Amino acid sequence: MITLYDYWRSTASYRVRITLGLAGLEWQSIPVDLVAGEQSSDAHLDRNPQGLVPVLDIDGQRFTQSIAIVEYLNETRSLGLLPPDAEGRARVRMLAYMIAMDLHPVCNLRVAKYAVAHSNGGLTMQSWMQAHITPALLALEDMLEGGDFCFGETLSIADICLLPQLYNAHRWGVTLDAMPKIKRIEDNLSTIPAFAAAHPDQIVH
Repeated sequence: MITLYDYWRSTASYRVRITLGLAGLEWQSIPVDLVAGEQSSDAHLDRNPQGLVPVLDIDGQRFTQSIAIVEYLNETRSLGLLPPDAEGRARVRMLAYMIAMDLHPVCNLRVAKYAVAHSNGGLTMQSWMQAHITPALLALEDMLEGGDFCFGETLSIADICLLPQLYNAHRWGVTLDAMPKIKRIEDNLSTIPAFAAAHPDQIVH
């Protein structure tokens, strides 16, 4: 049995749920309540000493870090989420990493809470999120060439990173009015069953 330790609103967990769905795999989900602090429990720290989600038990192995998990599933289940040529792979990773490695870390719940708590009232969660999400998505908009996916007409790891981040953007009141390419991609991805089923609103919590 494949087991995913995740949290319904975690964008990193959301990426893995999408990819498991694209692979047509069945898995059991064990929630780790980040708000309640379950990520710091001894049981979870035994799974992941970083105290983060997701954690995936699959093929007799245990993996952390969502991008590593997505790439593992891509390689072992032949999902075709990276282009066959080196230039294409670099471009897809460039877009994916803009979201997963530059934007996502500063929007991490514990990072944002720490910043707000030490701002002497100068920040709210919403102002922090908007200050980081909006310029990052505007930069991504400029990097996109057009099409129904981040990489032209091909579904890729970049799309798996984008849609969960857009959920976070909507949650914190970020408007996509100035981002028609991103909005078009969002509309397209939302119709794909694996993306729709992985949405936080579909997760029992």
